[in-house]
Amino acid sequence: QVQLVESGGGLVQAGGSLRLSCAASGRTFSPYAMGWFRQAPGKEREFVAAISGRGAYKQYAEFVKGRSAIFRDNAKNTVYLQMNSLIPEDTANYYCAARISGGLPVAPNEYDYWGQGTQVTVSS
Repeated sequence: QVQLVESGGGLVQAGGSLRLSCAASGRTFSPYAMGWFRQAPGKEREFVAAISGRGAYKQYAEFVKGRSAIFRDNAKNTVYLQMNSLIPEDTANYYCAARISGGLPVAPNEYDYWGQGTQVTVSS
């Protein structure tokens, strides 16, 4: 089992920045690909970004390219999502997820473990 705990969400004005963190425990962290997803009220959960076990490969959704960065610190068992130039449409609950197998899929059901989420609210 892997336990994931997100933090770093909050209320921010449009144009601002947030850094989300996801701390993992329970099993060795480095082999897992890690992803960030988000879900707004009334909408499906959608892919935001993912990173491979050693951090060599990354993938981003089009709507965050150029203004967000995913990175990880395996010594701290933590993955981060730095979000800049936030817009109101970024308002959602943000979840991190871990995947045992290889690859960086964008479908939520390809991930094996999930955190409880952290709320991000961007005011206009």
